[in-house]
Amino acid sequence: MAFVVDASIILAGLLPDEGSAAADRVLARTTSEPVQAPALLLLEVGNALVQAGRRRRIEQSMVDEMLRAFLELPIALDPTAPGPMLRAGELASRHAVTLYDACYLELALRRGWPLATLDAALGRAAVAEGVVLAHA
Repeated sequence: MAFVVDASIILAGLLPDEGSAAADRVLARTTSEPVQAPALLLLEVGNALVQAGRRRRIEQSMVDEMLRAFLELPIALDPTAPGPMLRAGELASRHAVTLYDACYLELALRRGWPLATLDAALGRAAVAEGVVLAHA
């Protein structure tokens, strides 16, 4: 079944200190099921990996390796557009989540797809909007 994935799942699957069996199971599904995310996923995950290297959570040499592994995941990226961005802004205000997180929720709503996230606030917002949470 198709689903939307957020950065929390990707990072939990990549970063050793955030390891999550649930994230690993969701990421394994990307090879057999359609997966989509807002294009901002590139910046969110990329920045988190760069920061993890700077903060010595991971070796600097691992940053590029993890970026490459991330970019090889078969995740279709939805481009940012004014209409979805405005709807995401409304969702962010209504549910007190970041605009970034609301973009994942907006995409899940627009597609009618479940959302895979480990972010508790985003999960609550999704449920409040009637979005099914994708489970591993």
